[in-house]
Amino acid sequence: MNALQELLDERAIRDGLARFARAIDSRDWRALGDAFAHDLSFDYGSGETQHGIAALEAQMRRFLDGCGPTQHLIGSIIVDVDGDSAVSRAYVQARHQRAGDAAGAVFDSCGEYVDRWERRAEGWRIVHRHALWQVHTGDPAILAADSGDLG
Repeated sequence: MNALQELLDERAIRDGLARFARAIDSRDWRALGDAFAHDLSFDYGSGETQHGIAALEAQMRRFLDGCGPTQHLIGSIIVDVDGDSAVSRAYVQARHQRAGDAAGAVFDSCGEYVDRWERRAEGWRIVHRHALWQVHTGDPAILAADSGDLG
């Protein structure tokens, strides 16, 4: 693979991570398909693998529909491209604020997204995500679900 194509692929993957963060923070659930394949699999920290974009949306909504504003910061990104597949590792800090309480309590989840990507007709898409959580601080009751798998 030539260096220019590798840089373009890495850029597209980084953009996909940014699109994901902006989609969930704006609660634009339809935009999840801009980063994820519809046939994806994922484990958001529970140890249980789930399948499909509808299941991913349900997972996101389970925690975020009853929550106030959120901000998902993604950084320290490493991307390894191998032809039409890639793996990215990115740190995430997900801040969640209590609904209706602009100066109130927050709940932070910090960890890492390990994503497998495929080049598809519509562009690079995540085909598997594994969320690895290392730190939780604040009030987990801010989330609209139990604290089994956060973020």
